[in-house]
Amino acid sequence: MDKISNALSGKKANIGYIVGGYPSVEHTKEFLANLDASCLDLLEIGIPYSDPLADGKVITKASFSATQRGLNTDSIFEILSECKGRFNKPIVFLVYFNLVFAYGIENFIKKAKECGVSGMIVPDLPSEESGEVFAICQSENFALIPLISVTSGERISEILSRASGFVYAVGAIGVSGSKRASTERLKELVKNAKNFTDLPVCVGFGVRNRDDANEVKSYADGAIIGTAIVELTDKFSGKELINEIAKLY
Repeated sequence: MDKISNALSGKKANIGYIVGGYPSVEHTKEFLANLDASCLDLLEIGIPYSDPLADGKVITKASFSATQRGLNTDSIFEILSECKGRFNKPIVFLVYFNLVFAYGIENFIKKAKECGVSGMIVPDLPSEESGEVFAICQSENFALIPLISVTSGERISEILSRASGFVYAVGAIGVSGSKRASTERLKELVKNAKNFTDLPVCVGFGVRNRDDANEVKSYADGAIIGTAIVELTDKFSGKELINEIAKLY
């Protein structure tokens, strides 16, 4: 968790997302080798899953493509184990709870830490059911990054009582790649969240380009871009991909 705090504190953070192993294992390894040279302060890596309920068309297609090629949780662990030591910037998983549960919660977290992962976002784990996971994460100094949205209402205080790393403010009412909610509603969401936590509050979903990123950074602690980066991974690789990502922020 300290690695996340150090990476995000005192700045307007750039956070990006890729699907692990997409469009190929070698592509992901190359991306990680170039991560420190990128504009990103933190990288989210999605573990391929057959039913990614929070994801829109682009990320769902990428995730499904990876699973069809046989990639799974162990595949992503193998990629990260091989790349360990090639980059210093923090990485976190975006992972669906079924994958964590099937692996064994404690086993999953310990393995992730061994591979250099600093935390995880679990979109389908309600705060009301996150007690056991949060306790294990706390004991392992592993961030459990919560999601809040403009529809969270009075639940925000409860959600943020089990928060670490940073807060993921979902900027769209819908899946990734959807149209962002109004600036007024998102400003109010970020302001409300800061009443209950000192963690950075970063906005994702509906953030697709530099204009979007600059707008959300005007009231939040960082911008999270996923769909647009996954689209770029189809077209570019290596340092060229890093240069194209820089244009988004």
